Amino acid sequence: MSPYAELVFDAQGDADPAGLRAVAGIDATDLLVFAHGWNSDRPTSTRLFDRFYAPFPGLVGPGVRLGYAGVVWPSIRFPDEPIPDFESLIAPEATDAPVPGPAAGTALDAATRRALAEFWPGHGPQLDRMAELLSARPESQEALAEFGRLVRQVAGVGGTGAGGAVRAAVEGGGADAPESGVPAIFAEDVREVCRTLADGLAAAAGPPAPALSAAGGPGALWDGAKELLRQAAYYEMKKRAGTVGERGLGPALAELAARRPGLRVHLIGHSFGGRVVSFSLRAVPAGARHVKSLTLLQGAFSHYAFADRLPHDTGRGGALRGLQHRVDGPVVACHSKHDAALRVFYPMASRMAGDSAGLLGFDARWGAIGHDGVQAVPGAVRLTLAAALRSGVPASGCVSVDATSVVRRGGPPAGAHSDICHAELARVVVAAGRMGR
Repeated sequence: MSPYAELVFDAQGDADPAGLRAVAGIDATDLLVFAHGWNSDRPTSTRLFDRFYAPFPGLVGPGVRLGYAGVVWPSIRFPDEPIPDFESLIAPEATDAPVPGPAAGTALDAATRRALAEFWPGHGPQLDRMAELLSARPESQEALAEFGRLVRQVAGVGGTGAGGAVRAAVEGGGADAPESGVPAIFAEDVREVCRTLADGLAAAAGPPAPALSAAGGPGALWDGAKELLRQAAYYEMKKRAGTVGERGLGPALAELAARRPGLRVHLIGHSFGGRVVSFSLRAVPAGARHVKSLTLLQGAFSHYAFADRLPHDTGRGGALRGLQHRVDGPVVACHSKHDAALRVFYPMASRMAGDSAGLLGFDARWGAIGHDGVQAVPGAVRLTLAAALRSGVPASGCVSVDATSVVRRGGPPAGAHSDICHAELARVVVAAGRMGR
């Protein structure tokens, strides 16, 4: 799409000045700003932006001159996890055939090993040993315990006491600051944790898949062990997404608004990119009107984030409580029941971060906004996708749009989490921003 530029941020939220200048120079009335999610490298993200933006020129009214921006932030890519082909999803010949699941076995391929080395620099020996263990799948408890120790080392988490960079914020509790202790996923018996994660993989695969830990014997625990490594990266990405949003994207957009006061900004975020764009609202000055809409596509953060009071703890609010009012338009959360990443693994990981009693199972406290929409916000509207496309969305406030009818394609373990390149979802963004014909 053209005109297009990228806003590039490092892990601390510092922006590339060249990108800021390029975005500021875009001649447009309305600027679409799309943040990719976790598990994306730069080529994958650029491809996503291109595919998602493709329908927009044919959807907007004659008085709208669109500009396009991609928010690029450092997030790891597990190449062995399939992502639906963005191009095929918007092509007329696209089918409903499921995307194949991950390659059999738990061994780390070379590309994933390189990505992990970049993500955790200085931990090459630990990563090499973990790769050996995942390939060999030894049946001894000692080997599994060794793997757990290695995960804690690369993640910067001690076996007991306070952790390092990977201490979880329990979003369902409304806090965004780290808890004082080590998350249960790293502190509990590694065999039990791996068994729980293996069962989660089976649940994400759906029937008639067997429970891996029950049917596969001791070796099946290594499926859970590889997921433990993935979850360690998840915790760092969760923290990083909030940092990039609040300290990077938010101030960058405020600077852009000062230079281009008439520019209308429309924020879009997929997965953890939804966390990036939402946390950018913390840096929007009170009374500012430059953010005209925010659309979340399978957002990977708490469904209570915008709540003033939590149902299970009325003395506390969500991490983004009230910040929907910083948007001069609606906050729209698209969600789907076919998103296994948010249906199974998000609540599991959140629960493991703060509650070691019963590690597997869904509890409303741990739900994701991309699984069931905005919760505990009085007056929030709930719509089907068909209703949103037929009649539009409200002009302000929180809106949940059930996109299950189109966000449905994808294999385990993530399910339809990345199935977002649909003209119908582009039309939701246009409706939220009042840009239509």
